[in-house]
Amino acid sequence: MKHLLKLSDLSTDEITEILDLADKLKSERKMGVEHTILKGKTLGMIFQKSSTRTRVSFEAGMYQLGGTALFLSSNDLQIGRGEPVKDTARVLSRYLDGIMIRTYEQSEVEALAEYGSIPIINGLTDYAHPCQVLADLMTIREYKKTLKGLKMCFIGDGNNMANSLIVGGIKMGMEVSVACPADYKPDKDIMAWAEKNGKFTCTEDIKAAAENADVLYTDVWASMGQEGEAEKRKVVFKNYQINDSVMGWAKKDAMVLHCLPAHREEEITDKVFEEHPEIFDEAENRLHAQKAVLVKLMK
Repeated sequence: MKHLLKLSDLSTDEITEILDLADKLKSERKMGVEHTILKGKTLGMIFQKSSTRTRVSFEAGMYQLGGTALFLSSNDLQIGRGEPVKDTARVLSRYLDGIMIRTYEQSEVEALAEYGSIPIINGLTDYAHPCQVLADLMTIREYKKTLKGLKMCFIGDGNNMANSLIVGGIKMGMEVSVACPADYKPDKDIMAWAEKNGKFTCTEDIKAAAENADVLYTDVWASMGQEGEAEKRKVVFKNYQINDSVMGWAKKDAMVLHCLPAHREEEITDKVFEEHPEIFDEAENRLHAQKAVLVKLMK
């Protein structure tokens, strides 16, 4: 494991190792153990998209591991003024020990890894969100004690979250179902891979997707960069909501997860959201899962 660009690059064993280390770091943190694993190491954090959880969790995580994190806004970097990614990668590799980037194009993350000489972490692209899904898998395993054999249902836009949940779930032995409008399906290559490598369905039928699910998952209808489509998407996705009816189709002890921020009464009702505090355990686990990634890549 040299980088974390997308979950499809990792084996099941590598994902399991990250989750096990995340559990260990979380437990030791709760016991007051101080870590200096990354003492003297510096992580550069490039943001071309705004963030709450990604920035705070990575910055706090590096501090807790004894290292330093630098916030690098694209507005302040030459990359925001046209410097080629490959030049930025080669220069920053001489200053830093790792880079986390939150951006639009997956190709930009891949280029940093190709031309740089330090570990690159995908903090989010329009294609994938591997850090979030590692935290999601960690949270599911905490509550359910296992991943293999569980059914996870994603309801909403077939976006970066759907793409990464499909890959992460299938690799860890879960059944994955996606309920979304016909014109908003996940990446076709990812779906083809999932159908060959596990139990996967994509349907417009929310009940069929949610039936007997152990985990229900949703995300906002309009992601960053899609603000101009927000009103149109409210019409298209109006029925793709986690509510009491959907909860009734899932298992009685079904978990509900959301990568946040949530638009209550759109993709999820306020009632269901407030009844499922595991959403905030999931948010916390961004910190622990990412610390495990940092240790694996930068130690």
